[in-house]
Amino acid sequence: MPDGGLHREWRDQVYYATAALVIEIVSPDDETWNKLDFYAARRVEDLLIVDPLEKRVSWMGLERGEYKHVKRSRLIELGAADREAQIDWPE
Repeated sequence: MPDGGLHREWRDQVYYATAALVIEIVSPDDETWNKLDFYAARRVEDLLIVDPLEKRVSWMGLERGEYKHVKRSRLIELGAADREAQIDWPE
């Protein structure tokens, strides 16, 4: 289950088959990086992965069935550096 997501169309429903963008927040012993194949199989276009311990944001885009690091989202006007600068990281 992702920590957040963005859908192209919002409808009042319980289940969506996929999302356009998924947000994952890395926590100790989680499996965020192991989920990439799962999201790729569901054709999630963008992944935003936030790692509070490393104080790093990774933005990834789906290209030919695999995720590649990208500087900016193709869906919204943000990139990894933009997000890193906007986060009030825990000490």
